[in-house]
Amino acid sequence: MGQLSERSAGAAWEHLRRVPVWLPPALLTVAVTLTGLGSAQLWRDELATWSAATRSPGDLARLAGTIDAATGPYYLLMHVWTTVVGDSTIALRVPAVLAMTVAAGLLAVLGARLVDRRGGLFAGLLFAVLPGTSRYGQEARPYALATMLAVLATVLLVTALRRPSWARWAGYAAAVAALGLIHLIALTVLAAHALVVLIAWWRGPAAAGVATPAHLDAERDRRVWRWLVAVVPIALLAGPLLVKARTQQSRQLNWVHLARLDDLTALPGGVAQSSVVGGLLVGVAALGAARLGRRALLPVSAVLLPVLLLFAAGTVVPLWVPRYLVFVVPFACLLAGAALAAVAAPAALVVVVLAGLLGLPDQAALRRTHEWPRSAPVDYAGAARVIADGQRPGDAVVYSPRHSWLFLDLGIEYHLDDPPRDVLVTEDEVRRGDLWAAECPQPAQCLAGTTRVWLVVSGRHAEPLAAVPDAKGDALRTDFTVTQVWQRPGLTVALLTSRPDR
Repeated sequence: MGQLSERSAGAAWEHLRRVPVWLPPALLTVAVTLTGLGSAQLWRDELATWSAATRSPGDLARLAGTIDAATGPYYLLMHVWTTVVGDSTIALRVPAVLAMTVAAGLLAVLGARLVDRRGGLFAGLLFAVLPGTSRYGQEARPYALATMLAVLATVLLVTALRRPSWARWAGYAAAVAALGLIHLIALTVLAAHALVVLIAWWRGPAAAGVATPAHLDAERDRRVWRWLVAVVPIALLAGPLLVKARTQQSRQLNWVHLARLDDLTALPGGVAQSSVVGGLLVGVAALGAARLGRRALLPVSAVLLPVLLLFAAGTVVPLWVPRYLVFVVPFACLLAGAALAAVAAPAALVVVVLAGLLGLPDQAALRRTHEWPRSAPVDYAGAARVIADGQRPGDAVVYSPRHSWLFLDLGIEYHLDDPPRDVLVTEDEVRRGDLWAAECPQPAQCLAGTTRVWLVVSGRHAEPLAAVPDAKGDALRTDFTVTQVWQRPGLTVALLTSRPDR
């Protein structure tokens, strides 16, 4: 009976071997990320993507010149996408789904080349079930694309190192250039590439862990020079982008603090979107690194060097944001896949399933809201429904605060086909080339003649008028009275009507 069972398991594995190694991880990833794709509302960062992607290329260029140069190429890509498929929540997120799906497949291919087929397969399957894969695979932001391009560039690097040719190096150059345009910080993976190339040039691909000792190394002396030529395009493309982004840092990252040592310990949970799953991934990856020996050079350096470089920079300049490092997760999964390849397939699958089960609470939570903490959602859609149900011709709307990363105006406008007149706006965000509109410096004058105002305030307030500061609040309190208040998660909506004695 035992022999029959072993024979059946062996037959099943042989049948699986005939399936392309990238297919199971890709199918699992697309299934997981499509589940509940439109359940969570667009959150503040995605609202910024929607605002940018629905502008003309000229308006996007103005935006890049004002505040968001680093994300400009991604916004242009999303502009093309939304022009074709629309700007629904699902439409905005589909590119991230596709990118994470491709990343999972490429990870399996990379694992098969650096470890073996089993290692690549388990790496891809583990990556598919991580809550972080779903979180950033369901977000209209550039992180999933950066993850895909980081893995693609690494696959192409291994290919070029094993069988050098100008065509292969050209493919690598294109992937790296695209990576830099999509996410500048992801270019830190080049530090790992540079280390591997240097060792491959100095001691051969086998010493760098990208080939077998029997590999014939006829072009060893040319390898490093071809790599240097391959990274020239990214220097030409990303250099000006980096310089411009540096001048915008005070506005773009004014909410980020300097990195502290304890930020490193929180990183696995941050990128995996689950502390327990992140801890499991780190533990299994460490076992895989020990098993691989020198073959672990590329994946280990692709995890550690970007983390250490960003942390070092983040102690001097406010740059440390865990989600900026999501692109290192596949390489950690590759190391974990190497550990799982050393045990029987059923035992390895148990670990993958365990990771999936441990991440279920976080998987469910991220499909309710993308806000953090998840216990503090912002219900833009609910606030918009309140306004839509009671709106009358001639109504106006006022937001407080206006210049906030919550993007109250964008959140309400996204969910309303015909929003009330934004009475205090003197120049909208598109004309300003910004993410925020300019408001009237004398609110009382701009509110003159308005009889009904919908006031949208961040947070929960029993007396929403008292929560509006400065001249805007004074004007509203002087000329209007609160007729009705609605509380929605993260927001308060109030209907104000003009005082009879105005």
